[in-house]
Amino acid sequence: MEKMHKTLPTNEVIAGVIKALETVPRVVLPVRGTSMLPFIVGGVDNVELVKTDRVEVGDVILAWINGCKYVIHRVIKVDGDDVQLMGDGNLGGDEHCKMSEVAAKAEYVISPSGRRAYLYSPWRVRASRFWWKIKPLRRYILAIYRRTILKYKIYHKGH
Repeated sequence: MEKMHKTLPTNEVIAGVIKALETVPRVVLPVRGTSMLPFIVGGVDNVELVKTDRVEVGDVILAWINGCKYVIHRVIKVDGDDVQLMGDGNLGGDEHCKMSEVAAKAEYVISPSGRRAYLYSPWRVRASRFWWKIKPLRRYILAIYRRTILKYKIYHKGH
């Protein structure tokens, strides 16, 4: 018998996650893409989201941007109601949203083995600040990462 299933578009899934956060304290969401490398690996890691009313520089948030999509990126600037975001794995470009468009804050990264890593531990905060400072070198580090460690993580996810 053939299995039938429906894959929901990402925005529909995320809308369900946001609705769930109205009634439960935490929701786990699989992550796609490479924009948060090396700290969050799309297709491998999950993030644990919580509802938040306050956003600070360095927070990893789920936000609605450009009126068309959700992203999980790091806050690089807050100016009143305006929030500026950028993915750790992005070499350039940033996104902007309003504080009201911030849907949740990521608190933990969860590996395929179930290990939870707190995103705001002293080590991870220092690492993300260092990563920001070496922005001109990211291109080379990410190229090596994608060709080595990322391939290993993706291969071993299902094994």
